[in-house]
Amino acid sequence: MSKYNALDHEMVPEHTVLDEDEVEELTDRYEIRKTDLPKIGRLDAAIKETDGEPGDVVKVVRESPTADEAVAYRIIVDE
Repeated sequence: MSKYNALDHEMVPEHTVLDEDEVEELTDRYEIRKTDLPKIGRLDAAIKETDGEPGDVVKVVRESPTADEAVAYRIIVDE
């Protein structure tokens, strides 16, 4: 029996952990700190599949009927 992967479900948007260079580019572009980002818990099903750790930043890309895609960023936190 294979392990269930939440990211394979059609309703779960793409989650990607950013590397430090991407995080620096993001924070510089929007003139924010990492801690200013909305939070997502490390026990979230999608986060478990990315192997993200508290303090990492994830990029979440959702399909959008009006904008083609919507991009959001979240910082992983302990719950």
